[in-house]
Amino acid sequence: MLINFMKTSLITTFVASAISIIPTSLSAEESNPITHESAKTVHYVYANVDGIKIFYREAGDPSSPTILLLHGFPTSSHMYRNLIPLLADKYHVIAPDLPGFGFSVVPDSIKYKYTFENIAKTMDRFTEVVGLNKFAVQVFDYGAPTGYRMALNHPERITAIVTQNGNAYEAGLGNAWDPIKKYWKNPTLENRELLRKFLKPEGLAWQYTFGAKDVSLIAPETYTLDSAWMAKSGNEDIQLDLFLDYANNVALYPKFQEYFRKYNPPLLAVWGKNDPFFIPAGAEAHKKDLPNAEVHLYDAGHFALESNLAEIALEIRKFLAKNLKN
Repeated sequence: MLINFMKTSLITTFVASAISIIPTSLSAEESNPITHESAKTVHYVYANVDGIKIFYREAGDPSSPTILLLHGFPTSSHMYRNLIPLLADKYHVIAPDLPGFGFSVVPDSIKYKYTFENIAKTMDRFTEVVGLNKFAVQVFDYGAPTGYRMALNHPERITAIVTQNGNAYEAGLGNAWDPIKKYWKNPTLENRELLRKFLKPEGLAWQYTFGAKDVSLIAPETYTLDSAWMAKSGNEDIQLDLFLDYANNVALYPKFQEYFRKYNPPLLAVWGKNDPFFIPAGAEAHKKDLPNAEVHLYDAGHFALESNLAEIALEIRKFLAKNLKN
C-alpha cells in the first residue's frame, strides 16, 4: 500500500522538466539523461548488514562511477526517487534507507542504539556488504553527519561530495533548531515532549512546504509517507533520541572541516536558501575550507529536490562529469 505513494505521473513530470532545461550545447548522450535502459530501471533490494535489513534503491551500470545518496529526516531513499533516473545513465546510483527510516528493518533482538555514530558504522558496513570501494556521496540533512563520519573513517573511499542542505558548520544552523538546542542543554522529559510536534503530520508537512516558492510543486505523498513511517510503534522515540544525539554532530563539525582541508574533496553545495533548519551561511561556509567548492542557492525550502529537481540535477550532472572518471 505504501508503494502506491510513488506516483508515476509525478516522476514523468519531473523528468520531462529536467530534460527541457539541459543546454543544447551538450552532446546528444548528455542532453538526454534517460535514453539508456539502465536509467529507466530501479531495483529495490535488501542487504543483510550484521543482522539489519538495509533497504536500498539501485540503478545504473555497476562498472560506472558510484554515487551513494544518503537521505535525511524525516524521510528515506524515497526522497531520491526522481533524481535517480537523471543520474543512472552515466553513474551507478545507490540510495539506502538509514536504520530507523523507511523500509530498513532493525530487529528488536539487536538492541540497536540510535546514534549518528552507530548509523554511520552501519552504513560503512553497508558499503562493504554491497561492494562499494570508492564512491561519491550526496548528503542531505541527517545524511551529512552520517556521510561525513564515513569520510572521516575511510577518506580514501570518497571521490566527491554533493551536499543538498547537509550542514557541517555552526553558521548553518537556523532558528528552527532553537527548541532542539534547548533539549541539548536541558534534556528533561518536558523538553523532549515539546519536540513531538515536529513528528506529527502537520509538523512533517511544514518541513516540506516551508520556504517553497510554489507549494503546489511539493508532492503530498512525500510527507504523507513519512507520517505513515513515523506512526509505527517506537519510531517517534527513535527520532527524539536522534534529536538529542545531534549535539554530537555539532561537536564534530571541526573534525568535518579538518577533513575538508586535509583531503580537499571536490564539493558541490546545492542549497534551498529558505530552509529554516540549515541556512545559506552553512553552504557558503564550505568555501573557507574548500576554496574550489561550488555553491548554488535556490529559491526553495529544506526539500529543494521536491521543487527544484531539474536545475539541481543539471548542476549535479555537470559537477560529476568534471570530477568522476571511469
